[in-house]
Amino acid sequence: MIRWVMSRGLQLLVLTAVVALLAGQLLGQPVLLGFVETGSMEPTIETGDGFVAVPSQLVGEPEPGDVVVFDAQEIEGGGLTTHRVVDETDTGYVTQGDANPFTDQDSAEPPVQDAQVVATALQVDGSVVTINSLGTAVMTIGETLERGQTWLAATFGVRSFLGTTGLAYLLLGLSVVLYALETIRERRDRSPRDGGSDSGERALEELDPRLLAAGFALVVVVAASAAMLVPAGTHSYDVVSAEFESDRPLVIEQGTTEEIPHEIPNGGFVPIVSYVEPGSGSVGVDLESTTVGPRSEGETTVAIEASEETGYYPTYVTEHRYLYVLPAPVLDVLYDVHPWVPFVAINAILGGGLYLLGRYLLGPADPRARRATIRERGPRRSILRRLY
Repeated sequence: MIRWVMSRGLQLLVLTAVVALLAGQLLGQPVLLGFVETGSMEPTIETGDGFVAVPSQLVGEPEPGDVVVFDAQEIEGGGLTTHRVVDETDTGYVTQGDANPFTDQDSAEPPVQDAQVVATALQVDGSVVTINSLGTAVMTIGETLERGQTWLAATFGVRSFLGTTGLAYLLLGLSVVLYALETIRERRDRSPRDGGSDSGERALEELDPRLLAAGFALVVVVAASAAMLVPAGTHSYDVVSAEFESDRPLVIEQGTTEEIPHEIPNGGFVPIVSYVEPGSGSVGVDLESTTVGPRSEGETTVAIEASEETGYYPTYVTEHRYLYVLPAPVLDVLYDVHPWVPFVAINAILGGGLYLLGRYLLGPADPRARRATIRERGPRRSILRRLY
């Protein structure tokens, strides 16, 4: 029993790590686990090592001494960077790699804003929790998948195999192949007495409806999560504080405030509710939620205050969006608790509801009881035969 529990626990841990890494790759930010590709954080985090990444929504604002993952503007051409917060100023955070002799802001990186920080590395007793060679393994897998995508695109002449969408296609294809191989193996192992004209029906009866219902629910949850997370996140406004008035919306006279429309597109077929928060100290927004219908576009107003000193200042807003499956007042209450609470509630309703519906339609878990149920319900039996 103990061995079984340990084996299942290890499998669950590995599965969680794989799902977290794949989700991080698809979303463009670490989910539970992150890794570094350079030596800028040595010896705290060695090149190719991984670390436990806690989403910024769960830990709040970083403090000096924290190691954070942020969306850099200039470092290595821009993109996610893992460095330590060494100071906090009125204009933002000052960051620096532990192996670097100077701060990021000394090398033209603007002060980091809260909206740019996507995760904080977990520390225990002041030391970052690292996982040896995790990043090296992930990069090797990523390079292999990228080569596979390139080969498929060149072989079939289809550009859809490239990029994030192509990666999703490739993973889906691998899953189908593995499922097909496992199905063939099980059929070969099945005893002769299970054959005959009713083998297809018998195989259907022996499928665990809990697994099927969970699979259907998982598909819906993944689709719903993507619809809420991918279009949301941090949006930047590149503001120029100038000595003069300008007709250009993002060129603002120093010390004054300009109102900028912030568009909220909804390309899906389900209405959404959007909440926009300021991601920089110089930004003010209407904190009321905005409801946007299917295949339409909404709008809210962002007030941006230009600095007293002239120059270029990136400013940020953070958008959270949710599928409109709960009443707006309920979403408001859940959002006030924490922006992740409505996300979890919506996925629980969709995933749990579909799972229960699937369990009802597919029948009981016991194969013998399900076989009796299928025989009692002639129409359902014929429907299942048509489906499978």
